[in-house]
Amino acid sequence: MKTVDLIYFNAGGGHRATAVALGAVLRERKPDWQVRLVNLFEVLDPQNRFRAITGSAPEDWYNKRLARGWTIGMAQELKLLQTCIRLAHGPLVKQLQQHWAQTEPDLVVSLVPNFNRAMFESVASALPGVPYVTVLTDLADVPPNFWIEPDQAQHFICGTPKAVEQARALGHADERIHATSGMIIRPDFYEVSDFDRVRELRRHRLDPLRPTGIVLFGGHGSKAMLGIARKLAETTQLILVCGHNKSLARQLRALPQGAPRLVVEFSPDIPYYMRLADFFIGKPGPGSISEAVQQGLPVIIVDNAWTMPQERYNAEWVRDNHLGIVHGSFRTIDRAVAELLSRLEEFRTSVRRIDNRALFEVPEILHDILDDASRIHSDEAQAACHPPRFLRIPS
Repeated sequence: MKTVDLIYFNAGGGHRATAVALGAVLRERKPDWQVRLVNLFEVLDPQNRFRAITGSAPEDWYNKRLARGWTIGMAQELKLLQTCIRLAHGPLVKQLQQHWAQTEPDLVVSLVPNFNRAMFESVASALPGVPYVTVLTDLADVPPNFWIEPDQAQHFICGTPKAVEQARALGHADERIHATSGMIIRPDFYEVSDFDRVRELRRHRLDPLRPTGIVLFGGHGSKAMLGIARKLAETTQLILVCGHNKSLARQLRALPQGAPRLVVEFSPDIPYYMRLADFFIGKPGPGSISEAVQQGLPVIIVDNAWTMPQERYNAEWVRDNHLGIVHGSFRTIDRAVAELLSRLEEFRTSVRRIDNRALFEVPEILHDILDDASRIHSDEAQAACHPPRFLRIPS
């Protein structure tokens, strides 16, 4: 049995969601593999000293900022974070070496940015011959040193041609760059539902004859949803998904009633609510956009100074593929909705062209990488057991 470690953390939720989705399909399709989900921060801080000192996990502050929309200035903070990681490189590598030596995986798959240099070097030194793979959970890299590190003999799994080009530009060989047809999303987004949409809309007191938008800003919601709901209150039927943000849900329910509105707190069944909708409004995150497109929904997103660095290419991807509307602010959300509805069939046609099968492509890529590593190890072992014989030629 081969052991495969999927490395994630909880910053933003997308990395863990990808690990859970990939882990589920690997266990189904590769029953002879032992798949382990490994939280990187638990490896680096096994005694929870950070929580003991600050009262929260390292990711909590980041997630609270996302929920409140405090994302401006993150490009500068990213540089500071990367500087701190570089300064702590030696201790990070040592801590990770100890972890790999104790757990001995046969394959390490990173689903996190920024730490890939330390993780690669620690795996290479502690477990020579064990392959290291970075799966980009963003549509593109944010050079330098975010997802793709130069001069590392590792594999990259890229969900867009843009990311493939970036890996090549940093000198990585084609045999170590693996393209997929999109981002990894949960298996339930591929399930074919045979439910009665009209009946379900009525059950939630929504009007089946009105276009319906789903507003989604990740697992912690966003205060931007209040402005969107107020702006569209009289014109647009909405499903507002607040995630774990109960306070936001209460505020949304307290708004004056205009067009029908459904406020949803945390639910694991996001595909169900997306199937009730005609279009998506939300943050330009790679996961949310990919999930919406998989459900056939054109999207409305924004691209401005508050957009996080790793999400800025996503607006370009939406425009290039004609998947929806990109505005500079949600203050113009009423105009964006009107434009999208006037071209709804055009956008739906473009959305249907996207055939994202990454969830099912990645297991086969990992299988091939593991097979190649096993074959190389076997060849090296045979060569060690049977060194070449040199014949002495008489003079």
